[in-house]
Amino acid sequence: MPISRRDLQFTILAAVAAFGTYTCMYAFRKGITAATFEGMEYWGVSYKIWLVNLQVFGYALSKLIGIKVVSEVARHLRGWYILGLVSFAGLTLVGFALVPPPYNMFFFFLNGLPLGMIYGLVLGFLEGRRQTDILMAALTASFIFASGFVKTVGLYVMQNWGVSEFYMPMVTAGLFIPAIAVFLTMLMRLPAPTVEDEALRTVRVTMKGPERRKFVQTFFRGIVFFIVGYVLLTILRDFRDNFGREIFQEQGVNNPAVFSAVETPIALGILVMLGFLARVQDNFRAFTIVNWLTFSGVVMAIFATVLFQANLIRVEYWMLFVGAGMYLGYVPANGIYFERIIGAFRYPGTVGFIVTLADTWGYMGSFGLQLYKNFGQADISYTTFLVYAVYVLLGSYGILVLFAYRYFQKRFMQLVKA
Repeated sequence: MPISRRDLQFTILAAVAAFGTYTCMYAFRKGITAATFEGMEYWGVSYKIWLVNLQVFGYALSKLIGIKVVSEVARHLRGWYILGLVSFAGLTLVGFALVPPPYNMFFFFLNGLPLGMIYGLVLGFLEGRRQTDILMAALTASFIFASGFVKTVGLYVMQNWGVSEFYMPMVTAGLFIPAIAVFLTMLMRLPAPTVEDEALRTVRVTMKGPERRKFVQTFFRGIVFFIVGYVLLTILRDFRDNFGREIFQEQGVNNPAVFSAVETPIALGILVMLGFLARVQDNFRAFTIVNWLTFSGVVMAIFATVLFQANLIRVEYWMLFVGAGMYLGYVPANGIYFERIIGAFRYPGTVGFIVTLADTWGYMGSFGLQLYKNFGQADISYTTFLVYAVYVLLGSYGILVLFAYRYFQKRFMQLVKA
């Protein structure tokens, strides 16, 4: 079906607004990953590890709170919620810069506390549309791109402006304030889904407690398979993201541009690949394609890890292929997966609920892994730990993907026959 000029303009505008808003949010959250705080320890644990763990814990709690907030907030209030939450996160970075260590560590718990709800709120502007696959691909591509871009900006600020590691997160976030004001304004001005959108993708409504419980009960086994797998995937993704600089340093790579060089091709490739899903109108067929792409990504990442261990590829290519394989599952899981399920089963609701529910468990798992790595396996290098995580976590995720797909396939066939 040819796309009209009006639809094309809307798609570009919405994609840019979502991509830009979430990229800017990352500047308020991930600047800290560009720092190492080398030699700083408190109570026998690296200072950066304290910061990362506290932020992840706050982020996980934010997701828990967000199950209710994201599911119930009215459409016209979403943008104002985003503005308030990001502003609060910015103030925590000021506190971190001004309060001496170790007392400033608590500010990173506060930093994570509001930011976990942003994704679900942005998602609410995009779901339930004919163009949702492209828009969600753009949104999720933003945190692949932003992860590397924000690290690059943070390193540049420290190396070229003489900004200390304590002030760097605040300065990095400050550079993105004008941009987030523009992108958030664009997002808030997007029109609601049309009647045609609702006919193709099902009407989207807020979900109170009873509606949320009914949805989980209706698809219980499939949701359990999905969430357990998603926890494993989030753990892997978060570890690679938080300690990417340490992994490159262990391999002798110290170029600040390496993060953007690795993450940008991944973001563009997945954006293009998943963007083609918008051409697939049959919701369950699109869901099937998503599952096979996800499983292919698992195979690619594991194969690249075998090559890296055999010294057949450099660390930059290993991180690129692991990231690409991981994000082929992580990106659809953050919206498109359940967007298509809701459309296929004609189930009125909001994707933001199930994505935030999965994220809650995912970041709790990430927090648990951080504790295990730092207190149970502190002597293992970051590189070695990531190698084993790819085999164990990503491999297990691939198996769970197949179980979840088989469950939803049976349910859909029952629906068709009825």
